[in-house]
Amino acid sequence: MLLAILVPGCALADGVRIDPHADLLYRQALTLLEQAEQQVNSFSLKTSSTEQDLAQQGQALGRPLAPAVSLLNKAVELDHPVARYRLALYYMTYLPAEQIPPAACPLLQTSLEQGFAPAALGIEAWCTDYRQSAAFAKNLNHVQAVANRYASYYPQPAERLLCSPEQPQGLALQWGRQRDFLAEIYRLQGNDNPDQRQRLWQKAVDLNGCFAVRQRLFSKHL
Repeated sequence: MLLAILVPGCALADGVRIDPHADLLYRQALTLLEQAEQQVNSFSLKTSSTEQDLAQQGQALGRPLAPAVSLLNKAVELDHPVARYRLALYYMTYLPAEQIPPAACPLLQTSLEQGFAPAALGIEAWCTDYRQSAAFAKNLNHVQAVANRYASYYPQPAERLLCSPEQPQGLALQWGRQRDFLAEIYRLQGNDNPDQRQRLWQKAVDLNGCFAVRQRLFSKHL
C-alpha cells in the first residue's frame, strides 16, 4: 500500500530544484496516504462480509485517498517528478487493468525523463511501446547520472521489486531503498544489452544481491 514517507528538503543536487509548494503538496498527500494505509490494515475483509460492509469499507478508504490524489495532481501540475510517480502508482494499484496504461504511462514516462528511477518499473510493467523505445534506454542512462538528486526521497514503494536479496513473496507493494531501484536499472539495461549483460547484471548483484539476475548471472546460459 501507499505508506507515507518523510521527504526532507526541496533543493536537489546539481542545481535542480523542486518547487517548494509542490513539495509541500506532495508531503501533505503522503500523510493522507498513510491514513488510508492504517484504515486498510484495520479492515477485516472476510468472505462473509455483506455488500453493505464492503461499500462502507470502500467509502472509508476513499475519504483519505480522494484528497491525497487531488494533492498529488496539484503537485504534478507544478512539475514534481516524485509526485508523478506516486500518482501513477495509485492508478496502477486501484484502477482496472485496462485503464492503467493511459492513466499511468504519461506520468511514468515524464518522471523517468526527469531521472526518477522507480518510474522505470512501472514502465516495464504497463507501458509496452515506450518500454521498447530508444528513449527508454536513453533515460535509463540518465537515471544513473542524476541519481543523487533524489536520495532524500527514498525509500519508495513499487508494485514489484525483482532486485532484492531474496525472491519476492506476495502481492503487497514492496518498499525499496535507492540502491534497490538502481539495481533494477542495471537489471533492465542488462536485459536490453546482450554484449554488456554480464557487466550490468554484476552491478545489480553488487548493489543489493539482485535475486532476479543472480542465478542467471552465474548460469552457463547467459
